[in-house]
Amino acid sequence: MTETQTKSPRGRLTAGAPNPIDTHVGNRIKLRRKVLHMSQQQMAEKMGLTFQQIQKYEKGLNRVGASRLWDISRVLGVSMDFFFADMPLEIEEQSPMMLTSKPLNDFNEDAPEIDYDPMKRKETLELVTAYYKINNRKIAKYLFDLIVAVSKSDVNLSEENQTKRS
Repeated sequence: MTETQTKSPRGRLTAGAPNPIDTHVGNRIKLRRKVLHMSQQQMAEKMGLTFQQIQKYEKGLNRVGASRLWDISRVLGVSMDFFFADMPLEIEEQSPMMLTSKPLNDFNEDAPEIDYDPMKRKETLELVTAYYKINNRKIAKYLFDLIVAVSKSDVNLSEENQTKRS
């Protein structure tokens, strides 16, 4: 463990950098806010905060407490697990407890290693942004249902092809 990776009070790394988990959560807050075309000011007003506080949360400079994260999830219309979704193993292993404790794999040997985050892809953001620009919500719902159906049919086709090869 290097000097910059050791645990410091309040969850920061000793060099003063935000903990990567706080940064990941902040990135997810920012991603969802942008998908909703919501400014930091608009989000701050809905939460009774300043836009500077939203900026600090999004950069991981200020840690988000559980009750505040609950409020953020309500304002952004997502579940709490959204903020931790697709977190790479390298980041998971930098929680304050993990930096001074056992590696994550000692706790959960079956933990999947995630090598990419589709929510960070430009294509995903563009797709979601375009979806929310559709004024006719009935058409938007049809498109959503179509995408879900096609994604399920691809899974079924992949499974059928693997079965035929066996």
